[in-house]
Amino acid sequence: MGQKTNPIGFRLGVIETWRSKWFEERNYAKWLHEDLKLRACVKNKHYSAGISRVEIERAANKVKVNIFTARPGIVIGKKGAGIEQLKKELQRLTENDVFINIQEIRKAEIDAQLVAENIATQLERRIAFRRAMKKALTISMKFGAKGIRVACSGRLGGAEMSRYEWYREGRVPLHTLRADIEYGLATARTKQGAIGVKCWIFKGEVLPAGKEPPQRRGRRQAPPAGPRADA
Repeated sequence: MGQKTNPIGFRLGVIETWRSKWFEERNYAKWLHEDLKLRACVKNKHYSAGISRVEIERAANKVKVNIFTARPGIVIGKKGAGIEQLKKELQRLTENDVFINIQEIRKAEIDAQLVAENIATQLERRIAFRRAMKKALTISMKFGAKGIRVACSGRLGGAEMSRYEWYREGRVPLHTLRADIEYGLATARTKQGAIGVKCWIFKGEVLPAGKEPPQRRGRRQAPPAGPRADA
């Protein structure tokens, strides 16, 4: 009880889909490690571009890499030079033909991975952790999130003993499968040590067409006061 499972893996096949879309029996391990290398290469080269996730699709001898970023201009570069350089680097990691597709994230303020990375960057710049966490809560709720939870763990504030602190605003129903919850994880490399940052953002409930969300149970209200019979 009380242990957190990954909200994305928990909802796979229900409202979430896989980040790698392919099927292979013989070369499964090879393709799996290729996917990890491709993601690490994209993330390390363009960390400042605000890359939320990298989805990979494979068909025969082709690899399609979908990059979801908040700043597509940094990835594409001047006249497409950046994307050509990235394609050459990814091509060295795989034998298949690489195709890159850039997709822009409109609201980076309610993307869990980008929020977690933003907090981690602030911690590395020695900004107070409480201030960074509370600011992230306020901005996300302002941009339309239904609920957000942020947690930091490590030597917070340079303390000798590490601890775990979290803040929440709104609803974050982690056990509800129909709840559309994004999850992000980042690490702040400070002089005192590594500080882990986790972020959960609730964006609403995903329901089949024609169905309404179930009514939440609350306290039964007393009937309105009327004239007494013996008055």
